[in-house]
Amino acid sequence: MNNHGHASMFSATLEDKLGSARHVAVLTGAGVSAESGVPTFRTGGEGLWARYNPTELATFEAFSRDPDLVWRWYSWRRGIIRGVKPNPGHYALAEAETLFPRFSLITQNVDNLHRRAGSTDVHELHGNIERSRCLDCGLFFVEDEAPPSEHVLHCTCGGMIRPDVVWFGEILPETELLFAQTEAQRCDLFLTVGTSGLVYPAAALPLIAKQSGAYVVEINPEPSAIARELDECISGASGAILPLLIDTARRLRTSA
Repeated sequence: MNNHGHASMFSATLEDKLGSARHVAVLTGAGVSAESGVPTFRTGGEGLWARYNPTELATFEAFSRDPDLVWRWYSWRRGIIRGVKPNPGHYALAEAETLFPRFSLITQNVDNLHRRAGSTDVHELHGNIERSRCLDCGLFFVEDEAPPSEHVLHCTCGGMIRPDVVWFGEILPETELLFAQTEAQRCDLFLTVGTSGLVYPAAALPLIAKQSGAYVVEINPEPSAIARELDECISGASGAILPLLIDTARRLRTSA
């Protein structure tokens, strides 16, 4: 039993934060979507793609060298993502928007599952695979406007259309990164969920939050590379833990 008078899997400190936090920020990584069946980037492909290293396809150089090959690979990945559904972790984070005075959802994922689960304000550090943009004029296209194709598409201006995702060697979108860093500095509770702690600059966000005075909690099946530097680590699948966490927050905030 904890000091709230009931059994809980969460620490008394975390429960206090869930009940009193004015500003909660969350960073999600590949582990959250892996539970929906989205292959993590570093798992091998199937068939044709088993012969290619994803890190060799997800670069501007690869697109310049063979745009049709890269386009087909992203069409294949979009097809996989279309076939999966958000999991309870995604839905819990969508509900969290309604519980706290300020709630910031930052993700490294490009699969759009947070929005499909109902989150209305998602800040994507690495782009969105369901969106494409023209290399020349910058015009955006959503998936419905860009039907599956074996060959790279061209904009009305003549420019090639590329997936609107951040490739290896590219910088993150400046406005989204600045937003994420600012939210990490200002929040009083920061959750890092399903991340490896290896991909920077996103991996620095929990540390920025910690240095700025927030209580920082990691939710992961295995400890991340930065787990020891955080306040608390909860071991397990986000699809199981996040619904319990948000249920706890709802109970504490409605009874307060």
